[in-house]
Amino acid sequence: MSSEQCSDSVKFDTLLKGGHLIDPKNNLSAPRDVAICNKTIAAVDTNIPAETAKQVIDVSGMIVTPGLIDIHVHIFPQSDWMVGSVIPDGQSWRSGVTTMVDAGTAGPLDFGRFKERVIDKSGTRIFAFINIADHGMGPHEQDRNFMKPELTAGVCKTFKEAVGIKSAHYWTRQPHDDKHAPWDNVQQAVQAGELCQMPVMVDFWPRPPERSYEELILKQLRPGDIHTHVFAQQHPIIMPDGKVNPALFEARKRGVIFDVGHGCGSFWFRNAVPCYEQGFPPDSLGTDLHTGNAATGSVGSLMDLCSKMMAMGMPLEEVIYRATVTPAQEIGHSELGHLSVGAIADVAVFQMRTGSFAFRDCPGGKVFGDKKLEAMLTFQNGGLAYDGNSMTGFRWQDGPPSYWVCP
Repeated sequence: MSSEQCSDSVKFDTLLKGGHLIDPKNNLSAPRDVAICNKTIAAVDTNIPAETAKQVIDVSGMIVTPGLIDIHVHIFPQSDWMVGSVIPDGQSWRSGVTTMVDAGTAGPLDFGRFKERVIDKSGTRIFAFINIADHGMGPHEQDRNFMKPELTAGVCKTFKEAVGIKSAHYWTRQPHDDKHAPWDNVQQAVQAGELCQMPVMVDFWPRPPERSYEELILKQLRPGDIHTHVFAQQHPIIMPDGKVNPALFEARKRGVIFDVGHGCGSFWFRNAVPCYEQGFPPDSLGTDLHTGNAATGSVGSLMDLCSKMMAMGMPLEEVIYRATVTPAQEIGHSELGHLSVGAIADVAVFQMRTGSFAFRDCPGGKVFGDKKLEAMLTFQNGGLAYDGNSMTGFRWQDGPPSYWVCP
């Protein structure tokens, strides 16, 4: 394969040597060396000579993948949302994640503050769905007067970090009335999506007959729109006879996308396992990461969710596909999620642990598995961002002269 020159004498900055590369976009699952130069993937091949790189890292027996993409997180701590957001760099790299997508924590009136205080100051690559409610998650999501399609679409068209519109948490219990019609939030969000030609991500609570799940995915959502929390308890995706609701297959044919959106209350094995076993996997593996679940054992990271999917029977290659290729497509950034020569050098290296592991859903149900991923190295834009096992370190006794001197 071709490569790009770093200098006349040394071709590459970093060479990951001896690993098993899983790059679903390129239909590759095989032993390959991966070389990085000038923040990009410079070569992918077998037996790249070690002397061609400034730094060689032995990743023998490990799994090399594109940096993972978490399409559903909450990372705007300055919002008024009742559940707190996490700090991106504190959660991403330790799990092989290089791209996070905030799912509507900020609205159009808050996005500038979100960009200034979080996006621009983070090393993790961050995109965002902009909430249709003007001040994002919170009380304004319940009132049609605060839903601003034109303003939201304008923000989406102005900022390159915006990838779509989010609609969530609308009127789940009280009776509908003139000020709270059944489809207000979804229709306002779709209107914004039409204005800026971007997808809508919907967090939904069905209230039939006025607001049924089937109408959401078969009529209200457009091709390319995303239903997140697909395996939550409130959705009639498993029929009384145990079969998957045919509406899901029909909606997928229409082009509607289904994201996990795990969270602390939106993932139930009683829905997820039958769906997967009957040929309806999720399109993407968003975690819905926030302080309510990041440290509780429900879902600690996208890496943990990938392991949970394997325990459900999903092959590793498919897991990586749904954590890289599909989320990149869903947000319109197909330059991410793969390790083609010339691509951005976002790379994750994992160790596959074997043993006896249990994985839980939100209410406490569990499945057992014999494999679990552990992040070893993460590279963001070609630079080392995480080294959890000191693979690039040295024995302190063998430290260079500078190690022994206090400047």
